[in-house]
Amino acid sequence: MRVTLRQLQIFRAVAQTGSTTAASDDVALSQSATSAAINELERVLGARLFDRIGKRLLINDTGRALLPNAQMLLDGAQSIEDGFESDGNRTTLDLRLAASTTIGNYVLPPLLASFRTELPLAHFSLRIGNTQDVANAVTDFEVDLGLIEGPCHASGVTVLPWREDELVIVAAPRHPLAQAAKHNKLTLKQLRQVQWLLREPGSGTREAAEQALIPHLHHLPADMTLGSSEAIKNALVQGVGVSCLSRYVVQDLVAAKRLCILPTKLPRITRRLALIHHSQKHLSRALLSFIAHCRTALQES
Repeated sequence: MRVTLRQLQIFRAVAQTGSTTAASDDVALSQSATSAAINELERVLGARLFDRIGKRLLINDTGRALLPNAQMLLDGAQSIEDGFESDGNRTTLDLRLAASTTIGNYVLPPLLASFRTELPLAHFSLRIGNTQDVANAVTDFEVDLGLIEGPCHASGVTVLPWREDELVIVAAPRHPLAQAAKHNKLTLKQLRQVQWLLREPGSGTREAAEQALIPHLHHLPADMTLGSSEAIKNALVQGVGVSCLSRYVVQDLVAAKRLCILPTKLPRITRRLALIHHSQKHLSRALLSFIAHCRTALQES
């Protein structure tokens, strides 16, 4: 066998970083040795895996086809090593996670803290983006696990339903709709006539709000589009418009009476949060233990 696991490890690092210089730090080699390893792998396979653009190495279609198989082999090798540890359990682990903004900012931090209580040497790398960003990271094997709050439209991804999240319509207490809601539930006509603050396209919160509200309101014009729920919260506090956000996001400001949940004649709005991984991803014991922890924490909460 001419292809080695070390070559595949170096190939993965270059694919993820885009250069042999950056990858050399990850694989503990010099830049020249990293470059030589890539050249040798391409020679053995008889195919170019990267396009050379200046000093950048951009993975091409051949390299992208190889990457899932390389990842499976590397994960399998790691699993073999894990299985032969003396105590039978990993005392350390290193997981790469990606979470959409509501989960990453509000749901995941306590889960990571409680998991670290069980495994003090657990290490996490977390990136936060919208649902589409997370799905892209999973399909590109840039992360081990994604946590999303919207539907996953990516192919080649396994979706594990996780927990329910309630979306609520909120505004500042001094907003005219908040004043009107003190006497009666808001009508659909009233909701059609206000300024809506929405997340950007690709956001799970944006997609869930549109799917829930448009059938009743017939349209949902974004008078203001903001790239984070925090920005929307801060605008709402200033009395600008209304929004539909996760209860996780607004519960602090609602408790502080800086925002209020508006009672309406709409049905209760919920969505399903999910865990996602590449369908060809090998689920290591470390990853499985973290998934189990997420589900156990849900049952206990």
